[in-house]
Amino acid sequence: MAWRIAVGWSIVGCCFFLVLVGCGRKGPPRKETFPVRGTLVIDGRPVGNVAVRCVSVQNLDASTPPSATFTRDDGTFEISTYEKSDGVPEGEYVLTFEWGELNLVTRTYGGDKLGGRYRDAKQSKFRFKVEKGKPVDLGRIELTTK
Repeated sequence: MAWRIAVGWSIVGCCFFLVLVGCGRKGPPRKETFPVRGTLVIDGRPVGNVAVRCVSVQNLDASTPPSATFTRDDGTFEISTYEKSDGVPEGEYVLTFEWGELNLVTRTYGGDKLGGRYRDAKQSKFRFKVEKGKPVDLGRIELTTK
């Protein structure tokens, strides 16, 4: 009977240890992020499902994932880096935009209705800076299909 109790407590102890080990953060350390939001308007009206991407001017190290999001139907967006709407690490960025179609079957996004005019980071006129502890409101960004 005593051996059953000992085995039982050993199993409980192992499970507790595995839970503690499993709760640790995996992967490379995260950089601190700060909220970045705005509203996108195309040809005078808000548009949803437009891909908004941040491209670092300082070339952040490879361990930092790209910061991006899609606009909501009302044109608003909050940029994400690690988790939904968590923001962007400190630095200077340019924005790129692509207004495509999401194919639910193939799970691909393509067919830019903006003709690629806002897709090249080197040509982007939309520049902003993220500073420690300061959220960024990009305000209203206006694009055109013409």
